[in-house]
Amino acid sequence: MIRMTVLGILCWVHAAAAGTHSLQFFGMATSEGTNLSQYVYVGMLDDVQYASFNSTMDKPVLRTDWMNKIKGREFWENRSRYILCNQQILKWSLINTVQHFNHIGVHTFQNAGGCELDDDGTKRAYLNHAYDGKDFISLDVDTMTWVAAVPQAVFYKHKREADKAQQQITFKFFEDDCFQSLQWYIQYGMETLQRKVRPEVTLIQRKAQESAGTDVICHVTGFYPREVEVNWIRDGEAVLEEGVWSGEVLPNGDTTYQLRKILTVSPEDQKKHSYSCQMEHTSLDEKMDVKWVPEAALNMGFVAAGVLAALGLIIAVIIGSLIWKKRASGAGSPDYTPAQTKEQSDASSNSSNSTNNDRCDPIAEKLMTQTE
Repeated sequence: MIRMTVLGILCWVHAAAAGTHSLQFFGMATSEGTNLSQYVYVGMLDDVQYASFNSTMDKPVLRTDWMNKIKGREFWENRSRYILCNQQILKWSLINTVQHFNHIGVHTFQNAGGCELDDDGTKRAYLNHAYDGKDFISLDVDTMTWVAAVPQAVFYKHKREADKAQQQITFKFFEDDCFQSLQWYIQYGMETLQRKVRPEVTLIQRKAQESAGTDVICHVTGFYPREVEVNWIRDGEAVLEEGVWSGEVLPNGDTTYQLRKILTVSPEDQKKHSYSCQMEHTSLDEKMDVKWVPEAALNMGFVAAGVLAALGLIIAVIIGSLIWKKRASGAGSPDYTPAQTKEQSDASSNSSNSTNNDRCDPIAEKLMTQTE
């Protein structure tokens, strides 16, 4: 089922199973009258974005350097034609569908398609269309016929199947071109696609918002590939589901991923049990366990704050004592100098400023050097 919004189409990725490589594309046409691009396209290889395009650009853009090595400029120009062709198809589809329904206002027409290749040679291809975020029609690649998801899509089925020339182009893409491109991508992008990056794990605790307990956040980040298994474990063996909130695997922007799992622990359970965040990932030889130590986590901040407060108090007492002694000593001395007149004060101030301007403050200079 396709459920895409204007931003969702850029985020949704059809995850391929282990031992499977996939080449996918996502496109969306939007009615005029908005601040959004009237057409958006994203090309994905496995879970890596390799191309993008929107109606404000002159031509599609490659997102991976190694893609330039594949069959030279001619190959990429051919792929660009497919992307631009998809733009025309979606715009045509949106106009026809809006007219058929006699709709007004802003509407969207989206498609998601591609091919998958298993390590054993098994092939699969698919193409789905949606209107205003709801399933509309799909292509049966085996029979090259269109299957209407709703009665209102039958008119679209007839229009597409009547266009024999376009049907032939579509058939060739899903029968041959998509898989050929995928095989080339795998060959040239092997170093990128099959690399393994170990996750980094951080445990962060905070007071629970809706209870007297503690939220412990297990933040796993910087890993590749995307597939990862993260669980909270109690007493070294029980996998916890109750009291655990799991986020989605999200991209970091550098082709690695991150995930958060939050465990809420009551004060009573915190005293009775031990907890650890456990990860399984292809970059790890074995499961990684990071134990939560609440005593250290809870007390460290208080200890640090207490030490700083004590130091501050001691320093304040010392400075106060020195000032008091200096004043007391000056007032009782036979060499005590009366307060200066205004003229004397101004002259002394000017003299002091002139002297200080010619001398560098070593502490200030050090701070400035560190800042620079």
